[in-house]
Amino acid sequence: MEVNKIKQRFEIIGNSPALHRAIEVAVQVAPTDLSVLIIGESGTGKEFFPQIIHQFSTRKHGPYSAVNCGAIPEGTIDSELFGHEKGSFTGAHEARKGYFEEANGGTIFLDEIGELPLSTQVRLLRVLETGEFIRVGSSKAQKTNIRLVAATNVDIQKAVFEGKFREDLFYRLNTVPIQIAPLRNRKEDIHLLFRKFAQDFAEKYMMPVLRLDEEAQLVLENYKWPGNIRQLKNVTEQLSIIEHDRMVTGERLKQYLPEDHRSNLPVLLPRDGEERSFKSEREILYQILFDMKSDVNDLKKLVNILMERKDEAAGMEPEEQNLIHRLYEEQNVRIDTPMAAAPQIHPKRVDESQIEDTEEIVEESLSLQDKEIELINKSLRKHQGNRKLAAQELGISERTLYRKIKEFGIEE
Repeated sequence: MEVNKIKQRFEIIGNSPALHRAIEVAVQVAPTDLSVLIIGESGTGKEFFPQIIHQFSTRKHGPYSAVNCGAIPEGTIDSELFGHEKGSFTGAHEARKGYFEEANGGTIFLDEIGELPLSTQVRLLRVLETGEFIRVGSSKAQKTNIRLVAATNVDIQKAVFEGKFREDLFYRLNTVPIQIAPLRNRKEDIHLLFRKFAQDFAEKYMMPVLRLDEEAQLVLENYKWPGNIRQLKNVTEQLSIIEHDRMVTGERLKQYLPEDHRSNLPVLLPRDGEERSFKSEREILYQILFDMKSDVNDLKKLVNILMERKDEAAGMEPEEQNLIHRLYEEQNVRIDTPMAAAPQIHPKRVDESQIEDTEEIVEESLSLQDKEIELINKSLRKHQGNRKLAAQELGISERTLYRKIKEFGIEE
């Protein structure tokens, strides 16, 4: 049967490939007796697919029961599903059949199956594996012949990992999974659904049909819709009742949408070939420690060089010592000046015993002359060869800068 005819029969609105694929899988698995797990966020329309499976199965003339597991209190869920005997608990004045007994020969749909208590999950697993169940308060096993379709809006695999859902039951239910896409991934369907709901509410409340201008259509399609189709229907009904102007603008529409979900900007992801996971806190900590280790090694080298060149540093002009200060500041070193003496270096305090060597550190040149040349070159490039401005930034006179250029053979 064609997908469009199925959509028309079950009043399903949408043309997205994801929706068509889900319908196709449901029709293909229907003739079998395999268990089906329908996975999707709340409000995506999961309840249509068990009906499709039932109507296209050999059980279509049998009973169809839909049970919302999340709406039944934990204390009575076993009785609702499997039945109970008279006097089995307070208020059990007579024996009662459960859903599994009532649906014998047909299909039972368990919605929100992730909400089942663990004790009930054990009973359900027995039904799936042996076709037997026991009423509450009874010791006699009864047979049932049912086709089970389940649905969930929670991450079942995460629930299994956290011990909230039995792993064996998950694999027994997940024989054929059907994934229902959220509304934000079906942008081409959003306006179609809005128009359908607007038409329905116009007929219900006997008023003109609500319409959207181009800006409002863009707002509608780019909204995240955390409540999916259910939320879209609710917003459409509000607009239909409250708005006097039947042509809704983007600004008016935004007033009906929670601000926390208005933006639908994409998440920044790494490009192909790049690492696809963010650094963990441990990796970041290791990187910091490695950088600190490198700084300590640099500081040791610099102190040794300064000790060896103490006399040379003491004979420098104040303007030249100014230049050296700037070089030290670039290396994150704090300098104590008296200007007429060799600079005193105070390295950062680092407990080296806590840092493990993992690789050989490649040292950069720490020659004072090389550093002077490097800084002079940077300043000249920055000011496009203007010696006066370069000298001002370096904190020396233009005459001293000229002498340095000639002394080091710097090309301007």
